[in-house]
Amino acid sequence: MAAVGTVDVELDLIGWLQAKAGPDVVVRDEVDNNLLDELPTVQVQRVPAGDDDGFRLDRALVDVDVYAETRGAAIELALLIRGWLLTELPGAQTSRAVYGRVTSSPPPAVRPYENTGLRRVGATYQIYSHPVS
Repeated sequence: MAAVGTVDVELDLIGWLQAKAGPDVVVRDEVDNNLLDELPTVQVQRVPAGDDDGFRLDRALVDVDVYAETRGAAIELALLIRGWLLTELPGAQTSRAVYGRVTSSPPPAVRPYENTGLRRVGATYQIYSHPVS
């Protein structure tokens, strides 16, 4: 459970991205042994960096990794997600949070992965948010 004045950005983004991506894409916080049966999969994880003002404003760093059968499919979905995050998330409000500035650094790029049966493309986003009211 998030502390008072903060939002679980990871959990909130999973729901927001799942609604955008639709039922053919799995959006989750962790990948498991069934990953090859659940492609494409988007993994959303807050990284241990960023900061907050101790009151309401949170500046989270979030990794978004796309796993797909081909490099092209992974890149295509990662770029689509980047577009949503950079153009539609700022100013958006969910039941939990109001979102402000969003940047990506680095932008989507191929990331290594041990399983040669799939491809991984990821990006890191800086996301400003605060709780609803």
